[in-house]
Amino acid sequence: MLTPAKKEFIEFMMSADVLRFGNFVTKSGRNTPYFVNTGNYKTGAQIATLGKFYATLVKETCGDQFEAMFGPAYKGIPLATATAASLARDYQIDKPYFFNRKEVKDHGEGGSIVGYKPKDGDRIIIIEDVITAGTAIRETMPILKGCADVTVNDMFISVNRCEVGQNPGKTAVMEVMEEFGIQVHSIVTVKDIHDYLVEQGTDADILTHMEQYMEQYCVF
Repeated sequence: MLTPAKKEFIEFMMSADVLRFGNFVTKSGRNTPYFVNTGNYKTGAQIATLGKFYATLVKETCGDQFEAMFGPAYKGIPLATATAASLARDYQIDKPYFFNRKEVKDHGEGGSIVGYKPKDGDRIIIIEDVITAGTAIRETMPILKGCADVTVNDMFISVNRCEVGQNPGKTAVMEVMEEFGIQVHSIVTVKDIHDYLVEQGTDADILTHMEQYMEQYCVF
């Protein structure tokens, strides 16, 4: 259902040139007529607003029932940082965060993890941008499990593209749940975006290309 909060987030993404329409290639190699690039957030006001959207979803979903949040390099780093700040400021939920380096540091304290050091038994939530084919989460879980015997039950993303993963008939989000036991929560879905565009009377060509892509790759 397209709620006022979802409309606000979609308009926020569009105003920041994060939600774009045209011809793009996803991480999984699919040619897509719409793309979400959180790397285009670049001002203090934008990242503060984004953090609040994520923090609200975290608060509504799991409250303070976790030990730390993890932001996978690179785009997850500012997302986890902004979420942690908003949770503390707006909801008085002060939780640590951490992220990984793509390249292991070989001097100073060394290692590949920056920030909080997970301990056995910790409940970790993941803060990411989008899930298309589930490639990133399959890279992330070995990193987390390599830190400690942690539990990851929840993952938070901006947009659920609702796309088929590695198995026909199953979205990447469904596969993540089955493979890792992780529940994925999104601020909006691709259907929300589509419904918003229809409501706004968006150009028919954009909607046609989007609907064709959704028919080919999406499962609802």
